[in-house]
Amino acid sequence: MKNKYLDLIDQTFHWPQEEFNLEDDQLKFQDVPLMELIEKYGTPLKFSYLPKITQNIERVQKWFAEAMEKNNYQGKYHYCYCTKSSHFSYIMDTVLKSGVHLETSSSYDIDIVKELHAQGKINTDKRIICNGFKTKDYVEKIMDLVDLGFENVLPVIDNYYEWEVFRSKINKPIQLGIRIASEEEPKFEFYTSRLGIGYKEILDFYKEKIQPYGSNQLKMLHFFVNTGINDNAYYWNELHKCLKVYGQLRQICPTLDSLNIGGGFPIKNSLAFDYDYQYMIQEIVAQVKATCEEYKVPVPDIYTEFGSYTVGESGGAIYKVLYQKQQNDREKWNMIDSSFMTTLPDTWAINRRFIMLPINHWNKEYERVFLGGLTCDSDDYYNSEQHVNGIYLPRYSRTEPLYIGFFHTGAYQETIGGFGGIHHCLIPQPKHLLLDRDENGKLTVEVFAQEQKAEDMLKTLGYYKK
Repeated sequence: MKNKYLDLIDQTFHWPQEEFNLEDDQLKFQDVPLMELIEKYGTPLKFSYLPKITQNIERVQKWFAEAMEKNNYQGKYHYCYCTKSSHFSYIMDTVLKSGVHLETSSSYDIDIVKELHAQGKINTDKRIICNGFKTKDYVEKIMDLVDLGFENVLPVIDNYYEWEVFRSKINKPIQLGIRIASEEEPKFEFYTSRLGIGYKEILDFYKEKIQPYGSNQLKMLHFFVNTGINDNAYYWNELHKCLKVYGQLRQICPTLDSLNIGGGFPIKNSLAFDYDYQYMIQEIVAQVKATCEEYKVPVPDIYTEFGSYTVGESGGAIYKVLYQKQQNDREKWNMIDSSFMTTLPDTWAINRRFIMLPINHWNKEYERVFLGGLTCDSDDYYNSEQHVNGIYLPRYSRTEPLYIGFFHTGAYQETIGGFGGIHHCLIPQPKHLLLDRDENGKLTVEVFAQEQKAEDMLKTLGYYKK
């Protein structure tokens, strides 16, 4: 009878997979022996596997190059990293090694850009696309970059008010973009994105507001779909509307030469994940070219802004099952040594799924369980089927510790969870490791942050006076 956990995975999914394999009944992620990390550093534990970031960037750059060659596309492709997905210095250092450009979302993002420049990590020719609602402080810092010599700063105008603020601050020619307000999928509570200017208003906005000021070049049309780039009728319909606007706008605006198809690629959130990245890129490039031929305008350079896709699959979190509670005749709760609400906030805030697998005991029989966090909040739990059904893990034993891992957690979780701050029920931030490989492919491990201490939290809460 096949009742081991390995049997369950093997008969349900293709196994092993690119990033997961077993060695002596223990899970390895990207060929990293996770039990060795646990034995040395303990749990709870978070990690970032930096080579995965580089790999994902280079894959997309390669796929776009192939698609443009296949379609005889005369424009260029530019990969931008959305800093909001993870602002950490180790992330920025890694993405910049691949020659990507940056997309910012708020005022303090610009301070990061300035610091990267001061450290010699970026030059003034780096493309900086400035998105988000522009506060006065944000606008002033963008103009500071212009004064520093950043010739490729490109603020994307979100609304009429922003244009007036920029116009009052501009003292030299700058490049601009306009964001289109896409229509949302029917599942949303509103019809149109709160960000951007409506499709029908774009041409008039350009002719009435920007065109009279010839020193300000409209260079980019920005298109963003909140649900990401997916092969469905909604995405293709919104893309076609955007391309139609681009064709019409390019006919009257000779400086317009860039199309930003914001809205990221999905990341793997299940062992059954199936997404044809190459097909989507080929189809997007082909449709951009076809629309430009229809409107008899040159094809634009294509920009993408990938945040979750860039960093998401690099992250992981490892927990120990402290205890199993039998709450009734059917429900068993495996209690972890941390909190989902504080360390993986997307699991309860938006029912996000991550890949969850045991680290050890794959040859044990499996059982149906629920996973609970340490806080006293009823929402502090995780279920792989988005809080509908239980999940399966090797059978719990009090004498043989069970460890579980959550994978592809590298986007947003630290910033949304408030890294290093005060967490629900004062559950401490776990230790965080940076995993990399040297020029010979040997694994290197660096402790980026130790587990948060009680005195750190008491100081933040004001109990330790200066």
